[in-house]
Amino acid sequence: MLRRWVLALGWLAAVGAQAQPARPPIFVLNSLDADVSVVDPVSFTVVKRFPTGKEPHHLYLSPDEKSLIVANALGDSLTFIDPRTAEVQRVVRGIPDPYHLRFSPDMKWFVTASNRLDRVDLYRWQGSTAAEPLQLVKRIAAPKTPSHLNIDTKSTTLYVSLQDSDELLAIDLATQAIKWKQRVGKMPADIYLTPDDKFILVGLTGDKFVEVWDVSGAAPKLAKRIETGNGAHSFRAWGDKRHVLVSNRAANTISKIDVTTMSVVDQFPGPSGPDDMELLTDGKTLLVTSRWAGKVTEIDTTTRKVVRQVKVGKSPHGIWTLDHKPRL
Repeated sequence: MLRRWVLALGWLAAVGAQAQPARPPIFVLNSLDADVSVVDPVSFTVVKRFPTGKEPHHLYLSPDEKSLIVANALGDSLTFIDPRTAEVQRVVRGIPDPYHLRFSPDMKWFVTASNRLDRVDLYRWQGSTAAEPLQLVKRIAAPKTPSHLNIDTKSTTLYVSLQDSDELLAIDLATQAIKWKQRVGKMPADIYLTPDDKFILVGLTGDKFVEVWDVSGAAPKLAKRIETGNGAHSFRAWGDKRHVLVSNRAANTISKIDVTTMSVVDQFPGPSGPDDMELLTDGKTLLVTSRWAGKVTEIDTTTRKVVRQVKVGKSPHGIWTLDHKPRL
């Protein structure tokens, strides 16, 4: 415990001594502890922990890049954090059940998936420092159990996976009308939209496949089912507009998919229930939350080996740092 406090004090002193740390901190959401672990990327130790609302699952950077927004599902709130200093800036309350969250590329829309309330909430973004940063526009029924969100590059269509009804939902953002609803495989979780907006990849947590849907026409069409591993769950783009990673939670693996061929081209270890991932700017360091072990795992993608792990909190879910590759 003493060593941990010494490390924390040293890290905070370094932050105070300059405009920002030499390398930005890594943020990890501990869903069952209702807090955030701040990991120093060099020593790979936890240097700070602070509380959020209940069940923080996902996080997203604000349009002005000044705030990292943590969605606290059972806390009905959003925690705004400085992504460079790890200081809490503000807490926005009265946001019902924000499980997953996303900004539209044009930064006009802020969307939350209300997992336990079976709906999607659409907000207008007013800015990080506005008295009311979010203005509610509409609540759209999305039964059952909306899980993950994605929005096309033109900010016209919102896609939502419905975990407990095994469906994919498309919503027109301009009219807030449902465009279509499509039956997919078992327990759809994260969804990845290819950079050309043509295909959606759906991770099937209740199976061992990623389904590929062509969404370029009026109605979606199944293009392919890619076998990746049991519990296909969360995506992280490789940053080259060609490859994407998917964590296979039950298989304890991470698959690399080439979206030009829609095939698995590489595989990495993912110990103890791999979930969300972050790829650093060096292009080879992959971080993944190992949910069942309460750890963050660092993987070298060139050697395909686990480099090190750090103990964080209970059921770590979202992970993020400014020092990351593009999400395309």
